Amino acid sequence: MAEEMDEDPAYQVVQEDEENEEEEVDGGEEEEEVDGDEEENVFDWVVDEELLDHELSSGNDSFEMDTPAERSGHIAVMDGSNMYVWGGYKNTQTTGFLDFYLPRNEIWIYNTEIRRWKKRVTEGDMPPSMSGSCAVCVEGVLYLFGGHHARGNTDRFYRLPLRTTEVLCWENMRNLKGLAPTCKDKLGCWVHQNRLAFFGGYGYVAQGGHLGTFEYDESSFWANGAGRGWNNHIHVLDLDTFTWSQPITKGNPPSPRAAHACATVGNRGFVFGGRYREHRLNDLYYINLDTWEWTEMSVPQQGPVGRSWHSFIPVSPDHIFLYGGFTTDKQTLSDAWLYCVSTNEWKSYKHSNTESPRLWHTACYGPDGEVFVFGGCANNLLSHQQAAHSNEVLIFSVQPKSLVRFCMEAVLQYREQLAGSWNLLPKHLLHRLMPRLGVINTLGS
Repeated sequence: MAEEMDEDPAYQVVQEDEENEEEEVDGGEEEEEVDGDEEENVFDWVVDEELLDHELSSGNDSFEMDTPAERSGHIAVMDGSNMYVWGGYKNTQTTGFLDFYLPRNEIWIYNTEIRRWKKRVTEGDMPPSMSGSCAVCVEGVLYLFGGHHARGNTDRFYRLPLRTTEVLCWENMRNLKGLAPTCKDKLGCWVHQNRLAFFGGYGYVAQGGHLGTFEYDESSFWANGAGRGWNNHIHVLDLDTFTWSQPITKGNPPSPRAAHACATVGNRGFVFGGRYREHRLNDLYYINLDTWEWTEMSVPQQGPVGRSWHSFIPVSPDHIFLYGGFTTDKQTLSDAWLYCVSTNEWKSYKHSNTESPRLWHTACYGPDGEVFVFGGCANNLLSHQQAAHSNEVLIFSVQPKSLVRFCMEAVLQYREQLAGSWNLLPKHLLHRLMPRLGVINTLGS
């Protein structure tokens, strides 16, 4: 297992003779950048994506597993009541400490109402299997940028329409205009007025023309590869014109960082924590996404400790939920916090998942006031013990249940007595209840 190089680990996926090339599974700091245009067989001995695709496509959407594999470094987005999960990596089934990227042509869908998974096999111009990518969902379309694959970091941008009954089909957006971000992973994103604003990350130095600060990670030169480092660049993609641009910001920006977390509340883009050099930070900034002015917010001493690989998602027009992460002294966290935007106050959030620490997980906010944390690692990824990747869904109820939710649960509880009246329900409620009824019957309740 390699030493930590950037805000994250640099895991050696395979370690052959010292003269052979080494492959890392996470967006790392070692390995020279060779993006998707590089010959595809450079690392076929590590990741044979054509074989993986063939094996998966030979089946159907109901592959032999009914739940996704454990993983870290994946992405997840929410659309309606469905959480979509793609990518990441896990341990091999063999002995030792080998890791591998998960298949690029499968996407897992978690229905937050019936608490059930379904797998879909995707087609099209798919991204390579990766970790550390950044993804958001806008109007039913998943947008994915960056990440780290078997040949290094990438600056590719992909889209995947989700609201279709046909095959889910990836599109590689090759003809974007403007100056694209550099190849990187472990970055964050804000969504505002049909624009995606990407911030920070860990990757290769810009060749010129990029606004912001880049700082090399000296430890990233160890394998005779191109050096990598942290940056605080902002790159904006307009989804109407598919044009990249960089705003000229005002105020004092955050330091370069990676594995931070971003959240959008109104026209404010918040960023909390992340790793910069040897420190995992607990600073909080927001940028006005209309004027591009930075503001630093004070974090009280009794607030959350510095961390990276955490989640930080809006759960109301005035609150952001923070969970988990990894500290400077390499502790995996299970604490949760609610940040109030209007009062700039942090409050510790009491929950029942204190025995489930997570780093490099994902978190999505559902329509019924719940946060769904999926996957991640429960121990120190950088140690010499095997990584404890998870495929568990942790649920945090951060808002009171709605009256509709209470009524639906009552209808399900007394479904036999109310069976003759189901046809009186509004169609949209009946549509939501029927799948849950099926699950209850399946479980023999």
